Amino acid sequence: MKILIDIGHPGHVHLFRNFAYQMQEKGHQFLFTCREKEFEIELLKAAKLPFVSFGKKYNTTLGKLFGLLKFDILSLVQGLKFKPDVFMSHGSPYAAHAAAILRKPHISLEDSGNWEQMKLYLPFTDCVLTPDVLVEDLGVKQIKYQSYHELAYLHPNYFTPHQQHRAVLGLTPEQPYVVVRFVSWNASHDRGHNGFSEKAKAAIIDYLAARYTVFITSEGYLPPKYEPYKIKIAPQDIHHVLADATLFIGEGATMAAESGVLGTPSIYVNSIRRSYNEDQERYGLVYNFQTEEGVLEKIKEIERIPELQKTFAQRRQSLLADKIDITAFMVWFVENYPLSRQTITQNPQLQFQYK
Repeated sequence: MKILIDIGHPGHVHLFRNFAYQMQEKGHQFLFTCREKEFEIELLKAAKLPFVSFGKKYNTTLGKLFGLLKFDILSLVQGLKFKPDVFMSHGSPYAAHAAAILRKPHISLEDSGNWEQMKLYLPFTDCVLTPDVLVEDLGVKQIKYQSYHELAYLHPNYFTPHQQHRAVLGLTPEQPYVVVRFVSWNASHDRGHNGFSEKAKAAIIDYLAARYTVFITSEGYLPPKYEPYKIKIAPQDIHHVLADATLFIGEGATMAAESGVLGTPSIYVNSIRRSYNEDQERYGLVYNFQTEEGVLEKIKEIERIPELQKTFAQRRQSLLADKIDITAFMVWFVENYPLSRQTITQNPQLQFQYK
């Protein structure tokens, strides 16, 4: 089987990486396509996965309209060259459109529920795999599973944290640190939404810097006053950093969820609600704020939790006990598609053999 996977975000490389490795071992072939947004190319190179870049991503409204046409054409060209049996993506309209033109199935994964994006790909997609906690109803094409995308690469079956990053970052073995994440607000679904004000950023960083080493990871422009805090680490090592952190605070839903499944106390600050972050709050792993109000107080509250690391490790184990290994499920689903779609629809409990 030949599979073409389109990547739209650095997290998507992680999402499909272990799936690709396992399928390659079974003799299947892959091609990844991407745009240059943040660290997609670095991650694909580090993962040693075959890829083609379509160039820079566009941020303006006019640019995105032009990009839709341009990247549709480039996706079609790669489809004609590679001749995939299946297209896959995390909600890529480019992969969906190319698949429809070439009369090939497009299997999408979706955990964000952004209707402005789903309207572009859903009509051209054969089925959509979603976490069971996703509140949006995608109709008959939706296949629900009891897990998160983040467990495709941070499940203990695939990820074992180490502390080699401490030497790279100039940290001693016991030195506590926190990770802060700012997003660029350039995505289409970001319009009209917000996270931290500049005043709140300054107050929180000042508070944290007096108690911990602070590392900032930023999707876009970082003001000069925050440059000393900018993390300098290979993108593929960021999850080891998150796993070892005392605390994560950020505007990025994915990194907040990653911290949560790793057992790191996580505070997500964004007016965009994400169902998987809210599900993690049930386990006491992620704290969700739609405004900056109360965030500093929550940081102080977390600091007062006795045996913080042990407490969150136990909460993480409770979460893992409830969730399936989504990578193993994807391997079965794609390798046996389209029969697997009918099978799992008739008997959803079959997914739990992949715990």
